[in-house]
Amino acid sequence: MIPIGDRDLGGYMSEGTFLTRDGCDRLKDDLKILKTVKRKEIAIALEKARQMGDLSENAEYDSAKQSQAINEKRIRELEDKILTARILDNENIPSDKAYIGAKLKLVDIDSKEDMDYMLVTEDEADYSKGKISISSPVGKALLGCKVGDIANIKVPAGVLKYKILEISR
Repeated sequence: MIPIGDRDLGGYMSEGTFLTRDGCDRLKDDLKILKTVKRKEIAIALEKARQMGDLSENAEYDSAKQSQAINEKRIRELEDKILTARILDNENIPSDKAYIGAKLKLVDIDSKEDMDYMLVTEDEADYSKGKISISSPVGKALLGCKVGDIANIKVPAGVLKYKILEISR
């Protein structure tokens, strides 16, 4: 078990890449695009650059090779994450505390604004969809909290105070 802050995380932060089922499916979709569409686009760009002649001073060729290297690196990263993924099974995670995969209803103590967040890993974080990473300042502070707890969150702009109103899965 790896504790974050002073909170007991119940063993839910051990080795491996934690993902929700949707998050793993999204990574698989991204991988498929990189292996098919992106590889084909890069191959076409490389062929066009080769047709321009001298490869030693060919900026288009160098650019296409760099794109190929970046794409292949990303493919390896995604394959590794998918291979080592530990899919979160909400049935085996306590619902009384905020762990990965928890949907939280919060209220900002100062502004009285209500908000909904879902705690996810960095790979799944998307603030526009209310999915916040457990490694972000807000995510770290909420992790392990119970209903009724007030999380004091240190951010560059000061301290946010969120009260947990509801936790669901």
